[in-house]
Amino acid sequence: MLDHLVGLVRVRVLRGVNLAIRDLRSSDPYVVVRIGKQRLRTKVVKKNTNPEWNEELTLSIEDPAHPVRLEVFDKDTFVDDSMGTAELDIRPLVEVVKMKLQDVADGTVVKKLVPNRQNCLAEESSIYISEGKVKQDLVIRLKNVECGEIELQLQWVDLPGSKGV
Repeated sequence: MLDHLVGLVRVRVLRGVNLAIRDLRSSDPYVVVRIGKQRLRTKVVKKNTNPEWNEELTLSIEDPAHPVRLEVFDKDTFVDDSMGTAELDIRPLVEVVKMKLQDVADGTVVKKLVPNRQNCLAEESSIYISEGKVKQDLVIRLKNVECGEIELQLQWVDLPGSKGV
């Protein structure tokens, strides 16, 4: 039943920083996370351009080559306004998982990614081992908007019975 899945990615949406104003003086932001046909979203934080969500959303991964898409919206009565988009490449995270690093000390940084034109990183991102899990901290600069960043943490979750990586 799980043979088409590679594993799960737990996306912890931590906070937004300097998000765009879409209402009179503020916004009511929420984040939508998508991969393939899966679509998950955070709660709405009212009247805040620096919202704290600290919410965990879990996506099942069939093909790590497919990017995780983030969309930030301002909740309105009729039509929600876009507050920016971003794409995350999870292949570097999966590459570290494939290394099978069982006996690595907690806090060991295995890989670093730097911002470039091909990614949405606002600053250097580390993939590291924490409590035996592969995690990645990211600060994502939103595109198609005048300003705004989203802070995230990704964590790989192995699934017993999946095809694995």
